Amino acid sequence: MDPKSPDDRPEAAAGQPQPLDWRFAQVFGERAAGEDVQEVDIISTIEFEQSGDHLATGDRGGRVVLFERNDSRDGSSRSELERQDYPIARHLEFRYKTEFQSHEPEFDYLKSLEIEEKINKIKWCQTANNALFLLSTNDKTIKYWKVQEKKVKRISVMNLDTSQSSDNGTTSSSGSSSRALLPNGRCSEKLNCPNSDLSFPPGGCASLRLPVVVTGQDLNHVARCRRVYAHAHDYHINSISNNSDGETFISADDLRINLWNLEISNQSFNIVDVKPTNMEDLTEVITCAEFHPTHCNTLAYSSSKGSIRLIDLRQSALCDNHAKLFEEHETTGSRSFFTEIIASVSDIKFARDGRHILSRDYMTLKVCN
Repeated sequence: MDPKSPDDRPEAAAGQPQPLDWRFAQVFGERAAGEDVQEVDIISTIEFEQSGDHLATGDRGGRVVLFERNDSRDGSSRSELERQDYPIARHLEFRYKTEFQSHEPEFDYLKSLEIEEKINKIKWCQTANNALFLLSTNDKTIKYWKVQEKKVKRISVMNLDTSQSSDNGTTSSSGSSSRALLPNGRCSEKLNCPNSDLSFPPGGCASLRLPVVVTGQDLNHVARCRRVYAHAHDYHINSISNNSDGETFISADDLRINLWNLEISNQSFNIVDVKPTNMEDLTEVITCAEFHPTHCNTLAYSSSKGSIRLIDLRQSALCDNHAKLFEEHETTGSRSFFTEIIASVSDIKFARDGRHILSRDYMTLKVCN
């Protein structure tokens, strides 16, 4: 009897993935039809890590949510994989990892301008020591975050009589407001009175014990802000990009591009400046900037006119001149205000090999070689 083909095997039929259900969603979770969506919950940016194992999203409320890849890549043993002589295709799944508040609403008193907490861009940095590093930015401030697993710590040894203080817990809430406070934080009543929240043994303590910090076995993801890069942009930041050297990154607004060092937050270098002497002569603005994936001296930025400029940092400190220009020649016909709007490049990305640039405008996707 002929063996069954791989398609006829029951294992293969059971392992066939269900078709993907594509839906448009701006928030997490299931939403009923007609249900109101809070503006702070709307996702404003999304970014995959280079390895594809982690996913980061930012919303209008200034929160960053991290997800990690959860599939069968490490769930099957070696013996099970050896018994399977055919691949089982499964859809990738990402599970919730952690979230943290990245930005808060601010107010610029010099310009009387409200700075909202919305996350504009997120960029992953190189990982080290099982810790995740990423950059997040709103309109004015960039932050450098470190996310890692830490064991929960608690204090176990105290000098207080917890049993007596717990018995007095029912009466302390009613009498605590009537106690008068003296200078230096002292209280007018004795600590061993019935209305006190804290209770010491009669006659005082013979000796004081230092609190002991006990490290538990539970792991918790902790996000810590390592650097804050602020007060460097007069206009709204539209993009950030990491350099392949792992030490520097760029931030771009409408008229300028700044070069930063990850470890230095109080100094940046202006490498591109398209601001004219007279603002009435302004014809185009910067819409996006991106570093080359392998060459640390090369970057590209796009403009509202639909052009992409490739610049080399080795030519000069201020890159007034571009090394190469990518633009589409205008077609014969009338040029109107609307044609300029749809020609504006909203985003650019380098291919992994760095030989192609993918650009996006309002109507088309273009690949530049």
